[in-house]
Amino acid sequence: MSACVPTHEEKPHSPPPGRRRGLRIAGADLSASISVFLIALPLSLGIALATGAPLQAGLVAAAVGGIVVGRFGGAPLQVSGPAAGLTVVTADLIHQYGWRTTCAITVLAGLAQLGLSALRVARSALAVSPAIVHGMLAGIGVTIALAQLHIVLGGSPQSSAVANVQALPAQLADLHPASITVSALTVGVLLAWPRIPGRTGRILRKAPAALAAVAAATLVAVVAGLSLDRVDLPSWSSHALPEMPKGPVLGLMAAVLTVTLVASVESLLSAVAVDKLVAARKDQHVQIPRARLDRELTGQGAANVVSGALGGLPITGVAVRSAANVAAGGVSRHSTMLHGLWVAVAALFLVPVLDLIPLAALAALVMVIGIQLVNVVHMRNVQRNRELLVYVGTLAGVVLTGVLEGVAIGIALAVAVALHRLTRTRITLEERDGVHRLRARGQLMFLAVPRLSRLLHQVPLGSDCVVELDGSFMDHAAYEALHDWQVAHLARGGTVEFTGGSGDPIAEPAEPALGSSTCCRPWTPWRNHHCGTPAEQPRTEGRKTDKQWVPSRVQGGQLASGLSSFQRHTAPHVRGELARLAREGQQPSQLFLTCADSRLVTSMITASGPGDLFTVRNVGNLVPLPGEEGAEGQDESVAAAIEYAVDVLQVESITICGHSGCGAMQALLSTPDAPGTPDLPDSPASEATAETTPPSTPQSASPTTPQAGSSPLTRWLRHGRPSLERMRSREHAWARISGRLPADAVEQLCLTNVVQQLEHLRAHPAVARRLAEGRLELHGMYFHVGEAQAYLLASDGPSNGLPEGLSGNSDEVFNRVAPTAFQESRA
Repeated sequence: MSACVPTHEEKPHSPPPGRRRGLRIAGADLSASISVFLIALPLSLGIALATGAPLQAGLVAAAVGGIVVGRFGGAPLQVSGPAAGLTVVTADLIHQYGWRTTCAITVLAGLAQLGLSALRVARSALAVSPAIVHGMLAGIGVTIALAQLHIVLGGSPQSSAVANVQALPAQLADLHPASITVSALTVGVLLAWPRIPGRTGRILRKAPAALAAVAAATLVAVVAGLSLDRVDLPSWSSHALPEMPKGPVLGLMAAVLTVTLVASVESLLSAVAVDKLVAARKDQHVQIPRARLDRELTGQGAANVVSGALGGLPITGVAVRSAANVAAGGVSRHSTMLHGLWVAVAALFLVPVLDLIPLAALAALVMVIGIQLVNVVHMRNVQRNRELLVYVGTLAGVVLTGVLEGVAIGIALAVAVALHRLTRTRITLEERDGVHRLRARGQLMFLAVPRLSRLLHQVPLGSDCVVELDGSFMDHAAYEALHDWQVAHLARGGTVEFTGGSGDPIAEPAEPALGSSTCCRPWTPWRNHHCGTPAEQPRTEGRKTDKQWVPSRVQGGQLASGLSSFQRHTAPHVRGELARLAREGQQPSQLFLTCADSRLVTSMITASGPGDLFTVRNVGNLVPLPGEEGAEGQDESVAAAIEYAVDVLQVESITICGHSGCGAMQALLSTPDAPGTPDLPDSPASEATAETTPPSTPQSASPTTPQAGSSPLTRWLRHGRPSLERMRSREHAWARISGRLPADAVEQLCLTNVVQQLEHLRAHPAVARRLAEGRLELHGMYFHVGEAQAYLLASDGPSNGLPEGLSGNSDEVFNRVAPTAFQESRA
């Protein structure tokens, strides 16, 4: 027996990575790795200089970050290494505990990241307010710039940002012309390089601005013979490795926690940003999988363990290098890994060249990077969202106290702002034309209950009152206060009407037992409003449908009312996800082809959301054979949708879904030349269910049955005639539902039509090609409307992606999908 048993694997939102191709490296990855290497080399040395660590530590971290995170991380195009975001933290640790203990702290932070990854909490890091993250980075940038300014002027930085500011006047009185000259040249080239016009500029800009600036400063310093402090890479034989941590336990724990949190949050936010850059890239011929954040945290933790053990700086995802990797055309994790390899080669074999670089040039480079962390665009976005206080507080906290303390200050301010917004509820009471109107604007929480109760009890007994609730949240205390007052007010002869901010009545009354009619839930548009007609509404004022009387005023405004309800209640919850889809484009995992019947709500029966399904609907869920759809002046929309879904969107599966009581199938059976229904096959199952043998004609004709003559509907339904012939043919087994035979001829044809349309689908060239490659699955589905039950076409052994029942005499069986099937399969 053929079976199309449903699988219950979780499908990723983005297409999976392609098959492994051994050690084949794309040319785009090779060129991108060189571009990233040229950026990473000077930045790694500069960040090591800014932290006060051995300069070799920056190269170790860059090499390990590229190779280890590139291999084990979850964001293929993210480049990791020493980053400006950890500069202040690392410098403070070196100052307190020394370099070798800092290496041990890096190892422990990496182990902590591995633990967080095992707990799968990576997504929770994204819950941190962007104002806090941007404020933290801006504070780090200010601290870096103040420290490096002293080196640019020819001096040495102090231990804190406040000390650097205090020492700045003395440093300005003792300037070193050589350092200032080299630093000014570095900053000038760094800022002017991207703005070189013309064809010459396009050629020169192929070299990174950071490399060009450091190279120009080094060349000038060497040619002019300037006396400057330069890079001094000691022998690797004397390279410092970690030691057992020394210091107070609580201080060391706080240090590990700080490195863990800052490195993890910066890496995860950078990974999300890289996803956006990849989605916006015009060249989409290679599908790049979206970042798997828990795996990325695993890669970051492993890299920090290795980097700390080898005497390297802490590692995190770096947005600048990652953006350069995407812009250079990287297509896989090979570009990241190769960049780490090039850094390792340079650290081993280019030491004489690196020793020529002036420290002032590296300091100027890092100072510019620090200044750029104070992003004006971020400040505008934060101000637009009324979180400038959180941003400024975090920035000031990082500069004045430290990174961890500054972030704690930012979190406290964010919580205070949120509580202020929740408790900022305006409640007013006014009387107009004998009607008392109480307005509550904002969130109704227990803190507002005293004011609410005081105003409610000012409403005269027995009066008419309208309560306008303009907010999205009401806690239990506020609900109880409103409900108790309503009961008492109605008992004394008064009237109460609850409305929303737009003046529309609220869907559900506080107490249905008080004589008010049962109101509609949000899903009533597809329930045909089986909620009754208000007693006071005359039936003659409405129009009678085939189900019930519905007031004309309500019907006329149903679309606008539904849209208004969406804008108030649903849009705020889905706006972020839809904005992401608008930026990244659609990447559905499957094509869902079903009937146009209004009772089939695809998102409801598949529990899917925006971006999950590429849906095609037509009368009868028909798939015309190639070459037939365009005949007789008809369009080729179904074939175009299939080709677009398979070749452009590269969906992983296609599902054809039929349903019970299909009007198209009834129309096919009621045509004069429709074939009769065959007898049941001889089998024990058929003998046991002989009483349920379906009739040869439907019991009731569909209102959409076409009349004699050619009409658009008649011409379209000719694509369903192969299903009629299949049902009549003795060469094909009956399609049936697991456990019973079809209830009647209409259900039999609905089931057979799904199987037949799968065969039509297989005949399309794009589908056949992907099936041959093993990259596409086909599924059949039947939805019984009256039972609200889904059935999947099952197969004992797939053949080229199709159920075996599509070729041969095996039974086609639609198996019931149980509510606990997913959990049982997981167990």
